[in-house]
Amino acid sequence: MNLKKLAQELNLSFSTVSKALRDSHEISSSTKSRVIAKANELNYQVNPLASSFRKQKTKTIALIIPEVVNDFFGPVINGIESIAQEKGYHVLIYMTHEDMEKEIAIFKLLQSGRVDGIMLSLSEQTCDIKHLQELKERGIPLILFDRITDQLEVAKITTDNCDGGIKATEHLIERGCKRIAFLAISKRVSVSTGRMKGYLEALKKHSMNQPDDMIVCCDGDDRKNKELIKKLLTRKDRPDGIFASVETLAISTYEVCEELKLNIPRDLKVIAFSNSYLAALLNPSLTAIRQPAFEMGREAAAILVNLVEKKESRFRNDKTVIKSQLIVRNSTR
Repeated sequence: MNLKKLAQELNLSFSTVSKALRDSHEISSSTKSRVIAKANELNYQVNPLASSFRKQKTKTIALIIPEVVNDFFGPVINGIESIAQEKGYHVLIYMTHEDMEKEIAIFKLLQSGRVDGIMLSLSEQTCDIKHLQELKERGIPLILFDRITDQLEVAKITTDNCDGGIKATEHLIERGCKRIAFLAISKRVSVSTGRMKGYLEALKKHSMNQPDDMIVCCDGDDRKNKELIKKLLTRKDRPDGIFASVETLAISTYEVCEELKLNIPRDLKVIAFSNSYLAALLNPSLTAIRQPAFEMGREAAAILVNLVEKKESRFRNDKTVIKSQLIVRNSTR
């Protein structure tokens, strides 16, 4: 049963039946009652997809992330889904795998009107934002979260990476560390540079001058990262504390320490940004700066839905910063 057949059964015009079902003021109460009664009798169901086409809305939003196997993005997706379900939206998830060309290709695909709005966490390769600017010029709402750029005037959701970096470094200093190394995931990604900035500010505040080679720039290659960490930990002046910008680098550090027979936390204290339950299950349990990942996902989705439904200015340009939290565990006891 569709709307056309329902109209034929009632011997009414298509538009009259459509308006009656939408409770239009143009249709009399008696006609509305007649239409609704017949619709119930024939088990007529509104087609939400056809309705969205008529309104030129897809009720679909896109989420573009670097990867899904990550202790941060899992809770983010849960936060986004919680808002999407409340508001009746579907979420399409795309992954760039840290590749700017894939990010650009996804944006070209979505510019055709497939979605009503987009949430994006930039790939580590993204250095040109032309594709983001083109999307904005087309009037498609865009939210940047976690990995952001200040070059584009759109709404942004992030955590206090610099303050979190200060918290992490000062915690190691308070635990007696004198030579603290920083493991960066990238020198381009905003979250990594923000955490490194906090690390450097904390060292300066406590008058701790350290050589540049205490900052190790890693990437997505786990084998290469372990080699870099092993080189760092076999130096004559090896660090007594490590601040890992992401949990995966902390786990690599644990594996290298096991290979080198170094005891955590006696020989080396370790702290990392982490959101997963695994941090508490590691041996020893990992001290972490916990990002409010679920809350960031909810906030990004809520703002995007408001932009799509024009409850806020479509060209909103501000930054929402959600505080992180220090969780002390055995890796720094």
